[in-house]
Amino acid sequence: MIVPFTPLEFRERAVTYFGNKVGIVDGDKRFTYADYDVRINRLANSLTDLGVGQGEVASFITYNSHQLLEAYYALPQIHGVLNPINIRLSQEEIGYILNHAETKILFFHQDFLPLVEALRPKLPNVKHFVILEPDSKPDWAHDYEELLAKASPEADYDIDSVDENAVVELFYTSGTTGPPKGVAITNRTLYIHTILSIPGFRATDRDTLLHVVPLFHVNGWGTPQVLTALGGKHVMLRKVDYDDMLRLIEAEGVTKLLGVPTIFNGLVNHPDLGKYDLSSLEECVVGGAPSPLSLIEELEEKLGVTALVGYGLTETTPFMTSSRPKDHMPKDDESRRKIQVKTGMPNVGVRVRVVDEAGNEVPRDEKAIGEIITRSNIVMQGYLKDKEGTDAVIVDGWFHTGDMAVIDEEGFITIVDRKKDIIISGGENISSVEVEKVIQNHPAVFEAIVIGVPDEKWGEVGKALVVLKPDAQATEADLKDHVREHLAGFKVPKTIDFMDELPKGGTGKILKRDLRAPYWEKFEKKV
Repeated sequence: MIVPFTPLEFRERAVTYFGNKVGIVDGDKRFTYADYDVRINRLANSLTDLGVGQGEVASFITYNSHQLLEAYYALPQIHGVLNPINIRLSQEEIGYILNHAETKILFFHQDFLPLVEALRPKLPNVKHFVILEPDSKPDWAHDYEELLAKASPEADYDIDSVDENAVVELFYTSGTTGPPKGVAITNRTLYIHTILSIPGFRATDRDTLLHVVPLFHVNGWGTPQVLTALGGKHVMLRKVDYDDMLRLIEAEGVTKLLGVPTIFNGLVNHPDLGKYDLSSLEECVVGGAPSPLSLIEELEEKLGVTALVGYGLTETTPFMTSSRPKDHMPKDDESRRKIQVKTGMPNVGVRVRVVDEAGNEVPRDEKAIGEIITRSNIVMQGYLKDKEGTDAVIVDGWFHTGDMAVIDEEGFITIVDRKKDIIISGGENISSVEVEKVIQNHPAVFEAIVIGVPDEKWGEVGKALVVLKPDAQATEADLKDHVREHLAGFKVPKTIDFMDELPKGGTGKILKRDLRAPYWEKFEKKV
C-alpha cells in the first residue's frame, strides 16, 4: 500500500483524537482543534472563492498568530503554497520576495499597512490583499474574518489524491550572499520531517509550546506540524517580550521552549525571573547559533529544565541533529552538559558527514575541521527558479551546509563556524564561534560576537563586540586576559569594543554580517 505523504494527515489526526482540547492560544483567543478545523476549512474555501488555485502562492506578513497557523493547513488543502515573510526584512527585500514568488494573494497584519501601501504599485502579480485585525479596512483589501464568515465550513478535499511531491511551503533565506533564496518544501518533505522530529523532540500530547521562534522562519522547528500531529497546545507569542514570555509560561503551563541563544540569554538574565512559577517548563532547545556552555548551565540551574542544542537549516526543513546524550554516557551534570552543548548527532533518517575540501571524512578527534554535509528526505527540493544556486549546494546527492564542525568519537558534531566566518589571520584559521563561547562564559558578559576585520600586517584579525550585563564591569584587558587563559594567543581578539546592544534578525540571531560589513567596505575604498 502506498499512501501519499501530506501534513493534512496531522491536522485530521488532531481533530479526530483531540477535537475537544484547546489547541491554540493567541492572546485572549482560545480555539479547540475542532474550532481550528472549521477555521482552516473556511480559509481554504475563501482562497478557492478568490480564485487561488494549485501551485499559487499566498504570502503572509504578520507576527506569530492563529491566522498564520491556520494557513499552514489551508494552503495544502487547496494545493497552494504558503509563503510566510520575515517581517524584519527591508521594504525592498520584501518586495523582491513577493515578486520572485509570484504571490497571488497577500495577507498582512494591520501594523504593516503602511508597508503594504508602499509596495502595492510594485506588485503586479498580487490580485488580492487581505488585512488581519484591522482598525479600519482600506477599500482595496478584504477583511480576514469577513472572508471566513462568508465561506463554507465544510472540508472540500481528498487527502488520498494529494501530490506528495508538490511544493506547499516556500521560505526565503536571509540573503547573506545576494538576494534572498526561496527554499521550496514539498508535502513529502514536511511529512517525513515531522515523523523524524517527534522522537528528537520527545514531544507528546501533554506538551505545550510557546512559539518564540517566528513562524515566518522554517526554523520554527516544524512545530506547526509536529505539535499538531501529537495534539499538543500551541501558545502564540507575537513579539519577544520577556514579561509576556514569563507570564505565558506560568499561565499556560508551557513545557517546551525553542529559541536562539540571545533569546534564552535575555530570559535567564531577566530581573523578574524569580517572580513567576515556571515549574511546568521541562525542556529548552537552543538552536540557530552555537551556545556557550554557561548558557546551558544557567538554563538548567535557574529554570530547572533540561537544556540541549538542536541544529538545522531552512534547507533541511530544519531539524537535523540534537545533543541528547546517549544512555551509556556519563550522567553527572558537568559531563552531561558538555555533551548537551554540542551540535549533536543526527536524528533517525538523517545522514550527516563532516568532510574536508577533498570530500574525505575528517577524523573523529574533535580537532580536524570539516564542512557538515547531509543526505536525507528532509532536505529541500531546491531553490525556487535557481538551478545554479541549487546545484552549488546539492552536490552528488549531498547538501553542503556551509557550517564547519569537528566530530567526536561518539559521532557528535560541534559547529566551530560558518565557512565564510572563519577568520584567517596570518595563515592561521581562527574559529570566531570558539572565541565567542569563551568570551560569553565571562561572568560580566551578556552577549558577544567576534568578526574578522582587515589588518595590514595579518590580512585580517579578530574583533570582539561585547554587551555587558547590567551593572557588571569588565575592561578590554580583562576580557583579553580571560580569552588568553583558555585559548592560544593568536586567537585573542586584537580589539574589543563595548556596545549597548547588538543588531538581531527575525529569530533573534545576531547579525554578524551587518556588523562586519562596514569595516570591509572602508578597507575596500582604501585599496
